[in-house]
Amino acid sequence: MNKKQALMAALIVVLAAVLARRGPADAQFHLAVFSVDVTPPPGHPGMGGGIMPARSVDDPLYAKGFVLSGGGHPWVLVSFDWCEIRGTSFDKWQSALALAAGTLPERVMIHSTHVHDAPVMDEDAEKLLREMEATGAWREIPAPPPDAPVQNASVCWPDFNEQCIQRVAEALRVSLTKARRVTHIGMGRAEVSEVAGNRRFVRPDGTVSYARGSRTTDAEARAADAGTVDPWLRTLSFWEGEQALCALHGYAVHPMSVYGQGRVSADFPGLARERMQREHPDIFQIYASGCSGNVTAGKWNSGGEGSREELAAKLHDVMRRAWQDTRRAPLTRADFHQAFMPLGARNTPGHTEAVLRGHLARGERPFQRSEAAMGLAWYERVRSGHQVRVPCVDLGPALVLLLPAEAYVEFQIFAQECRPESFVFTLGYGECGPGYIPIERAWEEKDSNLNGWTWVPPGSEAVMRTAIRAVLTPRSESAP
Repeated sequence: MNKKQALMAALIVVLAAVLARRGPADAQFHLAVFSVDVTPPPGHPGMGGGIMPARSVDDPLYAKGFVLSGGGHPWVLVSFDWCEIRGTSFDKWQSALALAAGTLPERVMIHSTHVHDAPVMDEDAEKLLREMEATGAWREIPAPPPDAPVQNASVCWPDFNEQCIQRVAEALRVSLTKARRVTHIGMGRAEVSEVAGNRRFVRPDGTVSYARGSRTTDAEARAADAGTVDPWLRTLSFWEGEQALCALHGYAVHPMSVYGQGRVSADFPGLARERMQREHPDIFQIYASGCSGNVTAGKWNSGGEGSREELAAKLHDVMRRAWQDTRRAPLTRADFHQAFMPLGARNTPGHTEAVLRGHLARGERPFQRSEAAMGLAWYERVRSGHQVRVPCVDLGPALVLLLPAEAYVEFQIFAQECRPESFVFTLGYGECGPGYIPIERAWEEKDSNLNGWTWVPPGSEAVMRTAIRAVLTPRSESAP
């Protein structure tokens, strides 16, 4: 940061402090929006090394967000067309954008849509890999055939993350000079059909399977009931009088159709969002994925080349209908609340810290080493005493809740049950270090997805529900 940027940041902090002392009665709200291309360069790992690195770009990836100021410290929300942001990388994003916006880091909601042909930013895991490979310990595995290339494991490129942080922070700072007055919020929703289905389904012989992925050719999986999903797409909007300024769309489904070949894309939700942007050029469009660790498009998607267009058309139609359903209410508050959630580290047979260290040192496949590094990074974060923050912004008739990682859809449904009188807009994929956060039934039924990418222990459902209930409990007018 140069001297001019540092001076601007300091002035923003002072202004925020002045605004924070104003009472709600005299608060005026303003919204600033920003969008930055964060498409990874060729060769960047996809999905933390789990799929082919970036080779081409079908459509660019963006960080799209807003700053809402007035009546207290500003609130920042940014949705990344990335797979995940974890650990120290997550903390860096919060701190940098908080400084740019003149607010507190906990008031910066960092969200990833979870597309797979995109980065998982986890500098802690990458550091563990680099340290291990520097010692040569991983080469203790049997040597590959002479004509086989040596495959080093990699989760992400930290230098690229730093570049993105600087560009997004600068775009946020510039956006503040163009902020618009906000007088109302809008709330709309529409029911979605033939897009989402739960991973869990029951086969004709009565056995339970969790094998319905984002693309599925298994005839039984496609014919089975859709299972537990949240059928509603929700749209939260911000208005200046009769003019809409920004629309935030949210739906709970894994956002993948065609993927895994190194073709970078925001996939069908990104395409639907951009179509809304073209139809409404004066209204800034953002998309966010809800809690969808166990919800995919696989019941309706075979992974063929036409599937992305088919799913994008369906989601675009629902966005249009949710927009038409919008009802407005005056914006009189933007109260921030948070709960702390002590999610632990997994310690089940085959998934202990010792096992992960063995995979890190001697894993036969690059992704086995990468996944072990991500798991160990979470173990170390838990060991340091870290607790996940669960932030919520109360806008009166609407609430915006951010839940961590690949939380199962039941947590989003539970959040709505906690405040049935309110419009609860729930985002998943906040701090993504924990991996899958399942409900207890999934453990009991031996959900096959929990064989990997899951670093929290059984019992986490109760911890999640306690935090959700705490942060959504209505505050009295006199409560601090």
